Amino acid sequence: MADPSSFASPACCLTRHLHLRCRADFGARVLRGTAALTARAEREALRCLVLDTKDVQVFKVTVNGQDAQFAFGEKHSFKGTPLEITFPNELRRGQEAIVEISFESSPQSSALQWFTPEQTSGKKHPFLFSQCQAIHCRAIFPCQDTPAVKLTYYAEISVPKELVALMSANRDGEAPDPEDSAHKVYRFSQNVPIPCYLFALVVGALESRKIGPRTLVWAEKELVDKSAYEFSEAEAMLKTAEDLAGPYVWGQYDLLVLPPSFPYGGMENPCLTFVTPTLLAGDRSLSNVIAHEISHSWTGNLVTNKTWEHFWLNEGHTVYLERRIGGRLFGEQFRHFQALGGWRELQNSINTLGDKNPVTNLVINLDEVDPDVAYSSVPYEKGFALLFYLEQLLGGPDVFIGFLKAYVQTFAYKSIVTEDWKKFLYSYFKDKVDILDKVDWNSWFHAPGMPPVKPTYDTTLSNACIALSQRWIQAKESDLGSFSSADLKEMSSHQLIEFLALLLLEEPLPLSHVQRMQEVYNFNAINNSEIRFRWLRLCIRSKWEAAIPLALKMATDQGRMKFTRPLFRDLYGFDKSRDLAVKTFLEHRASMHPVTSMLVGKDLKQDQ
Repeated sequence: MADPSSFASPACCLTRHLHLRCRADFGARVLRGTAALTARAEREALRCLVLDTKDVQVFKVTVNGQDAQFAFGEKHSFKGTPLEITFPNELRRGQEAIVEISFESSPQSSALQWFTPEQTSGKKHPFLFSQCQAIHCRAIFPCQDTPAVKLTYYAEISVPKELVALMSANRDGEAPDPEDSAHKVYRFSQNVPIPCYLFALVVGALESRKIGPRTLVWAEKELVDKSAYEFSEAEAMLKTAEDLAGPYVWGQYDLLVLPPSFPYGGMENPCLTFVTPTLLAGDRSLSNVIAHEISHSWTGNLVTNKTWEHFWLNEGHTVYLERRIGGRLFGEQFRHFQALGGWRELQNSINTLGDKNPVTNLVINLDEVDPDVAYSSVPYEKGFALLFYLEQLLGGPDVFIGFLKAYVQTFAYKSIVTEDWKKFLYSYFKDKVDILDKVDWNSWFHAPGMPPVKPTYDTTLSNACIALSQRWIQAKESDLGSFSSADLKEMSSHQLIEFLALLLLEEPLPLSHVQRMQEVYNFNAINNSEIRFRWLRLCIRSKWEAAIPLALKMATDQGRMKFTRPLFRDLYGFDKSRDLAVKTFLEHRASMHPVTSMLVGKDLKQDQ
């Protein structure tokens, strides 16, 4: 089962441990140092090792201390360039060798974003963060950049002494850099084997606050207290997750709030979840993202998809666990409300992507497809819908969580494909095979568009959202006076998000309607990112020119792709804002995250 997104051949040779020693050079915007990989031959008479690289320079390679020959292969548009290392002596099957590579990343590395002091909250110090998922670890150092391979790591990172370095690992001390008095060296140890995409590094003027027995929140000083308040439910969520899925094996669970250009809501880097500052709503209402990243400590980080074609195994199960945590903490009706919101999110994605688009399959084909381009909410929400449907089919939440716990236990520390999951499901529910055989597996896994079956949802908390959205959809000009701020009095911020999401699934409202909505609800004054994002999309779709500067501001003040890409797409689709959208993108491109810049560039047809 080869990984179409990697050049590595783990069937021949497996990297099992990494010892990384490197230095962050903010002047040159590079990481340089050595990566020593412990490699084990998986077959007889092994003479070479092929690693993934992308825009990385290699100066020297040794194998067990002896100089080794190396050569780069042909460059691929998004996979990068294979690095072939020839061993001085052949290895027997099971024999290990230490392959040490002197490397330097590129200032344009797709895995790294470097910030000038002016781009940070504090304005005094530079900042650096990495984002390796899905296939960008190879743009930092040569590695077997496939989730089929897991390794432990030890790292020593030299950074300017006024800054702090953190990694996806447990902290193992710091000391002055013996080679440079202006630097200090931070040490890290990750003793649980992880795939390369979970390798992570951040360097900046970071402070921390303790919010639980195993949790610190890290951020720039300007945001650290606000972050500590926002994420204070982390320990309750961790305890609930342990109860649902089994013991937390990673030791520390810290949270790091990144600069606004961070491209995702969160990234489940082990021991140190990365999150976007757009979660800082002030009322903990967006904390489901924390529940999601916590859940990855089991589904994704312990049980991992073997290739990105089976990404739903990571994300579908994680959304399922995230919502089980929400159900425990906030009630079963809330879980159903979030689940139905996810079904609408799936409808929205499939409307955007097209219901015949092969990337809307649950299991996708990534031959010559960039995983970043294929990325969408489909593996999350179609994956969740399948699990929620199975829960209802097989005896309810208590029965199904037994399966999930056993699944994690069985496949912990392994990487698997959909067939492994399905075989285990059949063996766990061996008394219910007749029910399982009635599931249309082929459509669920291999057909594009919406799933073949819609699960059943408790609509108690959704009803108010549906009723209000219907009032607006059906309202004539003469009815607009009947709306008032009292309409929202009983609604939570979750319900406001859902109300707007429902309107976005319909034909655009008349301009007079959104203008009246602003008069009575004053949505422009709301800073909750999920509400603001949907409100501004609604305005642009209804061709309200007054919303153009607000939408452009949101698209560029932060870079979470969930918000930035649809805002730019909608602005591009409105004739009155198309040219300004392109102009604004080109002005901001240099300071955007490399992946965001590439994908928005495609959306706005600016690709060279």
